[in-house]
Amino acid sequence: MKKNILVVDDSALMRRVICDIIDSDSTFQVKDICRDGLEAYEKLKATAYDAVVLDINMPRMDGLELLQKLQEDGIKATVIVVSTLTTKGADVTIRAMELGAIDFITKPCNVIEAKSDEFRRRILQMLKAVIRSDDVKAQVAEPAKDSSVKMPRKLERTGASGKKVLVALACSTGGPKALQSVVPYLPKDLNAPMVLVQHMPIGFTRSMAERLNELSDIEVREAKEGDVLKKGCVYVAPGGKHMEIKKQADGNHVVRLNEEPPIGGLRPCANVTYESLRTSGYDEIVCVVLTGMGSDGTGGILSLNSKKKIYVISQDAASCVVYGMPKAIADAGVVDEVVPLTEIAQTIIKKVGVQ
Repeated sequence: MKKNILVVDDSALMRRVICDIIDSDSTFQVKDICRDGLEAYEKLKATAYDAVVLDINMPRMDGLELLQKLQEDGIKATVIVVSTLTTKGADVTIRAMELGAIDFITKPCNVIEAKSDEFRRRILQMLKAVIRSDDVKAQVAEPAKDSSVKMPRKLERTGASGKKVLVALACSTGGPKALQSVVPYLPKDLNAPMVLVQHMPIGFTRSMAERLNELSDIEVREAKEGDVLKKGCVYVAPGGKHMEIKKQADGNHVVRLNEEPPIGGLRPCANVTYESLRTSGYDEIVCVVLTGMGSDGTGGILSLNSKKKIYVISQDAASCVVYGMPKAIADAGVVDEVVPLTEIAQTIIKKVGVQ
C-alpha cells in the first residue's frame, strides 16, 4: 500500500514539481495538496497522513504558525520542511524543528534546480528515511530473532576518574530536534569538551549552535579554525567543512577545518572527525550516536577503537526519527549503552563527570 503524502506550498509550480517527484516513486502518492497553512490545518484535523511536505513562507497561515497550531492542538504529523538557504531561512528552519518538524530540505532557487535529479533525490531519500515500514519496526522490536544484531557490551559506569576525556557526538536526520533533548541538559562544568557533527548545510549549523547556546548552561558554538578545545564547551562542525581534532605540542587540542570533497555526499562527515582522534592525547573518547539515516560515524568509530579506548552510547530505536546511524554502530558490536533520547545527557554526565 502506498504511503499518503500531503504537500503544502503556495507556489503552483513548486506544488506541481514536488507532487510529480513524489508520485514518480511507487512507494508514495500525493493524497492532498494545500496552498497555505490554514488549508493544511483543516486537512490535518480530519485526515492522518504518512508525511507532510511543508513550505514556510505562505499567506494566511505560514508554516511556523501551522506547526504551532498542530502542537497546541496535539495533532501529530510527520513534517518535512522545505527551507531557503539564507541566514533568515536557517533561523526559521531551526524554529520549525523546535515546533515539531522532523527535518528539512533546502528549497531550489529556480525552476532548473527544482526539476533537477538532486532535488528529486533529496525529497525521496528523506521521505523513505522518516517513514519506517512495519517490517523494520518488527525487526527492531525483536532483535533477538536477528542473529546479525549484536548485543551491547557489558555496562561500565566508571566516571572520568581524572582521565582526559572527550565526547564526540554524531547525528543526522532528526538530529537538530534531538539535540535539544541532550545539549541543554549538560552542565556548564562538564568534565570534557564535546565535538558535534550534524549533517547540515552552510549557515544552518551556526543557527543551530546559537539556538542551543541560548537554551543551555554549557557553552555551544560553531567551531572555527584553531579553536582550542576546553571542558564545558560544545564545538559544532560548520556546514560545508570537515572537522578534525589535532593535538598540539603544548598538549592542547585544536580544531582543524578543511574543504576536502564530501564523503558519501557528506561535509561535514563524522567519520573524518572520529578518525582524526586516533592520534589525539585523550585517554578515552565517549562516542555518542543519535538519530540519522545512513551509517556515518560507524567506520570512524571502528577505526578509532583500534587505537584508543572508547565508550559508545547509542540512541535506542524507539526514540529515533530514523534508526540508521545508531543501528549501524549497534550492528558493528561496539556499543556500550543503548538508551532513550531523554537519557542520553545523563548517560554522558555519568560517564565523564563534572569538574
